[in-house]
Amino acid sequence: MNSNLTTKWNRCLEIIRDNVSEKTFKTLFADITPLKYEAGTLTIQVKSNFVYEFLEANYLDLLCTTLFKVFGNGTQLMYSVLTDGINNLSVEVSTGDNSQNRTGSGNSGNSAPKAMQEAVQELDSMLINRYTFDNYIEGISNRLSRSVAMSVADMPGRAFNPLFIHGSSGVGKTHLINAIGVKIKETHPELRVLYVSAHLFQVQYTDSILQKNFNDFMRFYQSIDVLIIDDIQEFAGLQKTQNAFFHIFNHLHLNGKQLIMTSDRSPAQLQGMEERLITRFKWGMTAEIEKPDLELRKNILRNKIYRDGLNFPEEVISYIAEHVNASIRDLEGIVVSLMAHSTINNADVDINLARRVIGDLTTYEKKSITIDDIIKTVSSYYGVEVSAINTRSRKREVVLVRQVSMFLAKKYLDMSTSKIGQYIGNRDHATVLHACKTVANLADTDKQFRNELNEIDLALQSA
Repeated sequence: MNSNLTTKWNRCLEIIRDNVSEKTFKTLFADITPLKYEAGTLTIQVKSNFVYEFLEANYLDLLCTTLFKVFGNGTQLMYSVLTDGINNLSVEVSTGDNSQNRTGSGNSGNSAPKAMQEAVQELDSMLINRYTFDNYIEGISNRLSRSVAMSVADMPGRAFNPLFIHGSSGVGKTHLINAIGVKIKETHPELRVLYVSAHLFQVQYTDSILQKNFNDFMRFYQSIDVLIIDDIQEFAGLQKTQNAFFHIFNHLHLNGKQLIMTSDRSPAQLQGMEERLITRFKWGMTAEIEKPDLELRKNILRNKIYRDGLNFPEEVISYIAEHVNASIRDLEGIVVSLMAHSTINNADVDINLARRVIGDLTTYEKKSITIDDIIKTVSSYYGVEVSAINTRSRKREVVLVRQVSMFLAKKYLDMSTSKIGQYIGNRDHATVLHACKTVANLADTDKQFRNELNEIDLALQSA
């Protein structure tokens, strides 16, 4: 450490000590370490986010006055907040005096500096620009989520941060979060907005490790003003990826940047995710998008038909909405199928064609099988509480539920054995492989168990 910097900081501590109680000095100031003084900015390291927030709220004037006396007028203050003492990881945070410039708030009447605009233009936001609030149809099932999303778009970093949106596949989560990003880009062009899937984030992280440019990866993500992560549940079981995202989350949140995430389940239901991340997901606003009700399904169909320049009889729209209720994607898929059949067969789109295209209604009514469906179905069949599979219990019935659940998850889901193990009992991939082999062997040799497995399979298919 620079001896001149140490000398000046010790002089600062003397002044501060004369102005606070001894207990306050020892608790808040004694452990502060001056890291560097460059371009008129002093960077000090504090041992926790609590210390940073307490200093900002209660002693910022004292700190600034002291720095002016010792380092000179106009000296700026930067914190390095220690987030992981073991690995010596930290995030840099500016003082509250610069918060408006950081978040972009308070500047609605002024355009961003030219250099900043050029830097923002270099970033590909990866937003799906066709997804906007204008074509996001509102209904009872998504009214709260849409309202919250619009607030975030109007005041990024200040309203509901982080925003965590969850709901089953196909209910419109991706549309909504892209609408937020598109709106922010329109109203706050100076902000760096990035939409990325959890899968792509994982790929980028892995590449950064292999290419030995992890620091560049972190710096890039820590430079984002509005970070939108889709399908965050895909981080399950990926401990190193979660650790990297944890530090990015901390840095952005501490600096007043907006975080937006989606998942197919609420934070409390996420399996294979570190508790410290789940806690942070709950800091802001959690909003659920439910499956669309009948009226919303009709309005979605009307909007899709209108946008595509089509003309469907109202009775066809009603018939589709009444019989296709799994997701918005299914609704739009039926419209495409109807038009394809109509064009190929040179037939009008009428109620008879709708009946033929939809076919076996149960195909569309039943939901896609998820790992939660599997766990609940197997647990219910054997009369075991769902929570029991995540304990260390070695009771025969609990072990059986775990093993059958793992077997069916491997059969139905496109998931790695490691991820299945994280979701079911927090076991490793070797345990999952052993379970699958055990269940398969038992089904081959035990007729009663084979019948049980068939009954569970049937219950799962008809759930």
